[in-house]
Amino acid sequence: MRSSGSGKSGGTGGRGNYRGAGNNRDQKQGQGQGRPRKPRPEERRYDVGPGATQDGPKSGRGTSARGGAKGGPKQGQSGGRGRTAPARSREFEARAEERNRERYAGKKEVKPPKTFPGAEQEGERLQKVLARAGYGSRRACEELIEQARVEVNGEIVLEQGKRVDPEKDEVKVDGLTVATQSYQFFSLNKPAGVVSTMEDPEGRQCLGDYVTNRETRLFHVGRLDTETEGVILLTNHGELAHRLTHPKYGVKKTYLAAIVGPIPRDLGKRLKDGIQLEDGYARADHFRVVEQTGKNYLVEVTLHEGRKHIVRRMLAEAGFPVEKLVRTSFGPITLGDQKSGWLRRLSNTEVGMLLKEVEL
Repeated sequence: MRSSGSGKSGGTGGRGNYRGAGNNRDQKQGQGQGRPRKPRPEERRYDVGPGATQDGPKSGRGTSARGGAKGGPKQGQSGGRGRTAPARSREFEARAEERNRERYAGKKEVKPPKTFPGAEQEGERLQKVLARAGYGSRRACEELIEQARVEVNGEIVLEQGKRVDPEKDEVKVDGLTVATQSYQFFSLNKPAGVVSTMEDPEGRQCLGDYVTNRETRLFHVGRLDTETEGVILLTNHGELAHRLTHPKYGVKKTYLAAIVGPIPRDLGKRLKDGIQLEDGYARADHFRVVEQTGKNYLVEVTLHEGRKHIVRRMLAEAGFPVEKLVRTSFGPITLGDQKSGWLRRLSNTEVGMLLKEVEL
């Protein structure tokens, strides 16, 4: 019994000595070899972000705590076994960015050349000017340029992207000048009884009643008698209106007059040779009989003068008072099938013909 009791106590003492020896051995190895002590679970840190240190969790177990995904890019190592270099702090990144700004602050800003996309260039693209003038879409206008039908200042344009100044450059399509500015051109079939003014203080029906919904102010080109029907032009192009009515350019106007006959064969010759009026001779450029129904005649008279009541006075002086008078054309602009009281916008071709007529 004694011997067994001493054996217990000896065994117990042996185990106690072994633990003590083991602790001493670990302390010596840690002091001699410099190996870091493995942190206990309660000492481990699970910091996230730039402030995370080397005591953080190893890859795999703590990746979600660090905010990274498993298998993500590895951080740079500092040379130890499995150790990662500490991430840069936000303060460090802010200072580095500030130093870079100071380094390049003194350098001059590089200005792009004028051909750089978006840089301001003089003038407008030719196809844009043509499209605004009513020649179709920009693609359709580019096709006009490709077909060598467009010229600027007398030279045919063969390349896309040419810039022009609508205020100064002369643009033509098929030889006809293009109204590149915001001009408007209309033809009105004036009914009988309408006064040839844009406003009438007496309240009578006038030309202005047909253009009240227009954005820009229009004015009429020349006049027609109150009882005369037919073509009268309206525009906001002052120079064109002036030239169309100036005797120097001799723009021809054609009229249909209803008279009562019989008429002599030499009536046309008399009108062409000249009829003496109160304010001088008046001459017709052309005369012909259009229709005859018994004693009723419909005759056509063309002249380039624009004196007041000139057609009525000429025929009356020749012995044939006019019962009805209609102007069927003004220069290249014809009445066609336009109904009485209808206003229509002139086509680009018609505008070009008008400008050519008066050398614009």
